[in-house]
Amino acid sequence: MKKIAAAALLAASLSQMNGEVFAAEKTHNTEKLPIREHESFIRNIPDQMPRFKFDSGFEFTYPEAVRGIYVTGHSAGGEKFNQLIDLIDKTDLNAMVIDIKDDHGYLTYKPEETSAFKDIGKPYIKDPKKMMKTLEEKQIYPIARVVVFKDTALAQKKPEWSYKAGNEIWKNGRGESFVNPFVKEVWDYNVQIAIEAAKMGFKEIQFDYVRFPEGFENRDASLVYSMGDYKDVKMDNVQKRVNAVTDFVAYARKELEPYDVKVSVDIFGYTATLPEAPGIGQNFSKISENVDLISSMIYPSHWTSYFGIAKPDTEPYKLVVEYAKLEKRKLDELKTPPISRPWLQDFTASWLGSGNYLIYGKKEVEDQIRALNDQGINEYLLWNASNRYTPKVDYTP
Repeated sequence: MKKIAAAALLAASLSQMNGEVFAAEKTHNTEKLPIREHESFIRNIPDQMPRFKFDSGFEFTYPEAVRGIYVTGHSAGGEKFNQLIDLIDKTDLNAMVIDIKDDHGYLTYKPEETSAFKDIGKPYIKDPKKMMKTLEEKQIYPIARVVVFKDTALAQKKPEWSYKAGNEIWKNGRGESFVNPFVKEVWDYNVQIAIEAAKMGFKEIQFDYVRFPEGFENRDASLVYSMGDYKDVKMDNVQKRVNAVTDFVAYARKELEPYDVKVSVDIFGYTATLPEAPGIGQNFSKISENVDLISSMIYPSHWTSYFGIAKPDTEPYKLVVEYAKLEKRKLDELKTPPISRPWLQDFTASWLGSGNYLIYGKKEVEDQIRALNDQGINEYLLWNASNRYTPKVDYTP
């Protein structure tokens, strides 16, 4: 009887924690069961009670293939949101990647007064529940973008979690600071934000800037920073960085399991061409083994003379085809490969200089989509930092 009562209490407790309601006959009144039914009940109690999934109250169905756009917090909370909803309504697009923690380290909405993240909340998305309700009504698949290790706000608040150059917090050439992937408190900080996004109703968490700063191999020895639990691990610093980044991804995915969300990671496209990117700690294969989806940023403008293409921005179809072939080979080596959902370019890279770039419009965007489809990749995301997407594009797979 004690075993029955304990099982009932555990089930009820788990049920309450996850917003589930158990029927009374499943958890109570076991006193009235005949002896044989008592024995059967005891035998059928699992050794480990099942984990219950959190229910946000919103219902979204995963599309046959995600075709999404990037949406800033300002756009999601402003007049442009309705324009972007209209774009999706009138096309074969079906998803939004919405900034929840932005490139500066701020939340794009104001959390509750009791939230541990109250001080980093910004009022860009004034009514998150209303936004999520609109997405639900339109069945637009919601993906929360959480920028992880590029975080000027947290670096300023917790310098010991960042890097120091002399007595100052290190900044890159754009004045941005990063926090340290070796520090596990930074992991928890970002995972808790991801959990909040899941509770809001997002069905996928997309982690971005899951890496050390670019060129870190050149300042590894000059900056002052903690190596945490990796300090005494017997391996070189390149492998320590790879381990820290990979371990964070695996940890985050595990912690998010009860919230019934998919986990994806943005990664530099060129990392698939290397055993690992030595400075930033990204290993394409190791990260891919720990996510549901991998989103390589394969903008033609961001490549140099890879794949024998002298001016990649001027040949979007060829560049994307060559990348997709390479990525497929890498993913085929994995036991359980993630879904490939690359980021494509919907902007003009005029900074490349005359003759090195194209003005990206309908044809150039469609060429990239067609290139993916020709290689069997049906999912993709479109990036435009200002959320100004090319009109009249055929997004059909």
